[in-house]
Order: sequence, then structure tokens, then C-alpha cells
Amino acid sequence: YPKFLALSAGYFDINDNHDAFEGRIEYRHDKKFWIFKPYLGAMATWDEAVHGYAGVLADIYFGRRWVLTPSFAPGLYREGDGKDLGGAIQFRSQLEFSYRFDNRARLGISVNHISNASIYDSNPGTESVAITYAIPLGHK
Repeated sequence: YPKFLALSAGYFDINDNHDAFEGRIEYRHDKKFWIFKPYLGAMATWDEAVHGYAGVLADIYFGRRWVLTPSFAPGLYREGDGKDLGGAIQFRSQLEFSYRFDNRARLGISVNHISNASIYDSNPGTESVAITYAIPLGHK
């Protein structure tokens, strides 16, 4: 399995009033620990909210072409002029469903939820939807 550089563009805070364009970049490692692979990423919105995170993901294959990738990552969030999520520590959980090309590149759609798991007094949370293109880095 290759490493991936994943680039995403989407819509931040789809269920509330702080909606904004979201861009993400992720490095998805090829090493497996049981079924999990580590990854790290950064998200930024056009209203200057930023979330840096690191966590684990799993690839679940449906035949040769379709891949479901659930992931979970804790991280640090700065709201900028965007949505106040209650504090700096935030947890990202995501589901991505992708089509896998012959060269192993993937094109998919993802839905994620960011929340602080009520470690702060306020926990409004937010959801995003994005299109992702994952570029394989090297081949095994």
C-alpha cells in the first residue's frame, strides 16, 4: 500500500451559520499497526480557522475500486474569524468514500465532525463535507 498526499476542498460548518470554504492537506502513512495507519493533516478555512491534527485511519476495500476510510485524530484548533468550538483541543472523526484508479490514486467524498468531546464548558461542534484527491507517493 502506498503513502498518500491527500488534498481536499469543501464546505465547513454545514449545519450552522459559520459556513466557509475549507481546504485540507493530509499525509497518510503506509505503515500498518494492526488495521490502522497513522496520518497527519491541516485544515484551514477562508475565515482563518485552522486545525492541525494527527491520528489513525483504516482502509476498508469493497472490491478493487471502492474504499471506505474512517479516521480519528485529536488536534489543535484556532478559530480566527471563524466558528468558536469552545477551546483549542478538538477531535476530528471522518468517513471518506473513494473510487480507486489503476494508479492507486483516489477520488472521494468525505464527511467529518469536529468537537472537543465536552472537555470545555462549550462544545458546539461542527461538520464539513469535502471532495478529496489522494495522490499515491511511491509504489510497492
